[in-house]
Amino acid sequence: MGLIKFRPTTPTRRYGNVSDFKEITVDRPYKPLTYIKKRTGGRNNHGHVTSRRIGGGHKQRVRIIDFRRNRIGIPATVLTVEYDPNRSARIALVQYNDGLKSYILCPDGLKVGEKVVSGPDADVTLGNHLPLEKIPEGTMIHNIELKPGLGGKLVRSAGVVAQILAKENDFAHIKLPSGEVRLVPAKAYATIGQCSNIDNENIVYGKAGRARWLGKRPVSRGVARNPVDHPLGGGEGKSKGGNHPQSPNGQKSKGFKTRKRYKASNKYIVKDRRK
Repeated sequence: MGLIKFRPTTPTRRYGNVSDFKEITVDRPYKPLTYIKKRTGGRNNHGHVTSRRIGGGHKQRVRIIDFRRNRIGIPATVLTVEYDPNRSARIALVQYNDGLKSYILCPDGLKVGEKVVSGPDADVTLGNHLPLEKIPEGTMIHNIELKPGLGGKLVRSAGVVAQILAKENDFAHIKLPSGEVRLVPAKAYATIGQCSNIDNENIVYGKAGRARWLGKRPVSRGVARNPVDHPLGGGEGKSKGGNHPQSPNGQKSKGFKTRKRYKASNKYIVKDRRK
């Protein structure tokens, strides 16, 4: 797993790079576990733009990922390691001993032919899915459930990893990639290892066109617009319009806290990520 740099024949090639995809074993997904991804262009059922900067992009198929991994005690063999256009991490196609196939998030280092298994009696080895109460303290984990049985919700992006710091009563103290320490029920499941595609954070697009391939449309700065279009627009020469940095609809964008002050889940945060 690494990155490919190009000869600087153009300004794009000088700075852009791509993944070498060496860990990928096939170039087509397992079609029964996919469906067509419908595009909205950021518009709702009335045709109004509700999410800006969205549109275009290459056609994609959604891969159905098994975040629950609730086939307890049935070993599965890794058939392929694949690219998923809908997420930054790699995915793995596994086949259980009873013949069923499913996609899982691929941990870094998982190879074709290896076995993975879920359940409280599984070994604490790469790719296995266990309850937090059965995983030793200090173990690196990902794909963590917030509530037992609802499937992994936390730590699912490329290269991210969390760590079990301690266990207390019916909860485990989990240190998340952001630095936040959070209480998670000890009976919730998590997968051993670090998420794959660690070099994803070092990828440089190099040109605007690569963002368009991903369905990301361009954005103009607020200060470059007219007053009718943005609170920061207008003025003679460069001007901030006398306003605090904000979005077109007036949402403050620097330092203004948008999280609910008395959110119910605040009690599960042991250490805030900002402090």
